[in-house]
Amino acid sequence: MNPPQPVAIRVRVDPVACDAYGFCAEMLPERISLDEWGYPIVDGSPVDPGLVELATRAAAECPRRAVLLEVVRPAS
Repeated sequence: MNPPQPVAIRVRVDPVACDAYGFCAEMLPERISLDEWGYPIVDGSPVDPGLVELATRAAAECPRRAVLLEVVRPAS
């Protein structure tokens, strides 16, 4: 039996669903910035463990449910 692999969380944004409310960037400025029209730009790097709770809240508070969290497993 192999030991469990560490996982990381990455933030994604569905560009079709997003209406540029900007709540995500307010809640998680460490990973999300806004472009000149107010749409989110996500850096794509894994979320630091100390920010996972904020990332989860940003995804939950998105009015269009456009902020998504992905589990990233390291390549084996």
